[in-house]
Amino acid sequence: MKLVAYAIAVSAILATGPGPAAAQDRSILVQSTTSTANSGLYDYLLPIFHDKTGITVNVVAVGTGQAIKNAQNCDGDVLLVHATPAEEKFVADGFGVKRSDLMYNDFIIVGPAADPAGVKGMKDAEAALTKIAGSKSIFASRGDDSGTHKKEQALWKSAGIDPTGASGSWYRETGSGMGATLNTGIGMGAYVLTDRATWISFANKGDFEIVVEGAKNLFNQYGVILVNPEKCPSVKTEEGQAFIDWLLSDDGQTAIAGYRVDGQQLFFPDAS
Repeated sequence: MKLVAYAIAVSAILATGPGPAAAQDRSILVQSTTSTANSGLYDYLLPIFHDKTGITVNVVAVGTGQAIKNAQNCDGDVLLVHATPAEEKFVADGFGVKRSDLMYNDFIIVGPAADPAGVKGMKDAEAALTKIAGSKSIFASRGDDSGTHKKEQALWKSAGIDPTGASGSWYRETGSGMGATLNTGIGMGAYVLTDRATWISFANKGDFEIVVEGAKNLFNQYGVILVNPEKCPSVKTEEGQAFIDWLLSDDGQTAIAGYRVDGQQLFFPDAS
């Protein structure tokens, strides 16, 4: 499976003064998703956090399933993804300390202006997928066990359809991140399920537009978890928890709400 890895590093300027403390490694590794990276959210948030704390945040962005596997392998200090049942299992299995709601947006289905399946304007995602399958219109799936792919699979299941039997014909699995899948889907005139944040920030839209949106089951919740130091002794607990605490604080939530592209808010904070 081809993975798209996206690393963000913010240079550390430590505020602890001269001497040995200045050489202290105050950095963490966050396992996260391509959707948050593709949207530009980290480019916006991480410098704000660094300015306040002197902590460098490095992000590896892959599909949610791979991010969880990486964290289970102790390759990371914090997990920030969007597949709540899988996140809860991660904590229940002892790999995470605690899961907290962080922010949300929603999923949408985009497609070509010609709309060969005739789904434009629909709010029932399962009904739209049924029409896409029935018309054998091309659908590009991430096929990568990401949070978006998990949502897509759940929607197909609710519609009573197993599209994998049509793999390679009208159902195309890219095995790639969100941005790459959108590029591929647009190139082949395929319908694509995407998170709204990536779509808003995506530059290569061509004649594609949102065709299905607004269904309650298209809600897209993100959570944040500290990797359990009892499972992974290398976890930088203090710095990782500081990052989580800031994200969940009023300052962090305000920063998330303040991130916009073309005047549109991409993520909506909802920490308890």
